Amino acid sequence: MPNPVTISLASREPRLDDRPLDKRLGLIILATDHTTEVDFQHLVASEQIGVYVARIPYANPVTPENLRAMQPSLTAAAALILPDEALDVVMYSCTSASVVIGDEEVAAAIRTAKPEAAVVTPTAASVKGLRTLGARRISVLTPYTIETSRPMADYFAALGFEIDRFTCLGLTDDRAMARIAPDEIVAFAREAMAPESDALFISCTAVRAAGVIAEIEAAIGKPVVSSNYATAWACLRLCGDQEPRPQLGRLMALPLKGERL
Repeated sequence: MPNPVTISLASREPRLDDRPLDKRLGLIILATDHTTEVDFQHLVASEQIGVYVARIPYANPVTPENLRAMQPSLTAAAALILPDEALDVVMYSCTSASVVIGDEEVAAAIRTAKPEAAVVTPTAASVKGLRTLGARRISVLTPYTIETSRPMADYFAALGFEIDRFTCLGLTDDRAMARIAPDEIVAFAREAMAPESDALFISCTAVRAAGVIAEIEAAIGKPVVSSNYATAWACLRLCGDQEPRPQLGRLMALPLKGERL
């Protein structure tokens, strides 16, 4: 038997910082999500901003009924992100569910657990982004079916946008949506853009559009907003990061006006 190791207690307690990082961003994402965490690590996480994630149950196919079924999980998911500690921002990462549940309903559910946090949805962030870019007429590309795309069209129309062209890809599984190749996203974006539109909106947090926004903008000559791109922009600005990043696309060069979406 080796001699027991002597373990001694340090002479003093360590000094603790108030926070390991200055800002805390909570993400509520679907259990099936392949894309949001990766995008936010690339676009948002830094030595100043920590990104903390909770996943919630979700069952394919992507239908309005299955999307709406996530609503009861939102408060519990928010509470699981650094329990009993304040967050600066919470983002719910599902565009189509934000439409069918409602931006305000999503925010209310999250603030039940994190009342101090600014709440970001992909829909509200995308609307803010499009308006910041001065877009009134838009084209829309979604990976969804026509049934799931219809509420999205109604959402933007109700907020005063004129939709010149709306294209959907007919997919029903968000895991398949995450596997659309980036060059295919660029190709479909070119086809989806109506020449008279001011900007293109690409829906769905599963779709890997955020990394090719600048490439699409160069191809179509107009601003492009996608779900994760818009939420990353909004979350950066709400966390106090005002650095322009025009190499990532036109919106990333602009400030967010106001403290909330």
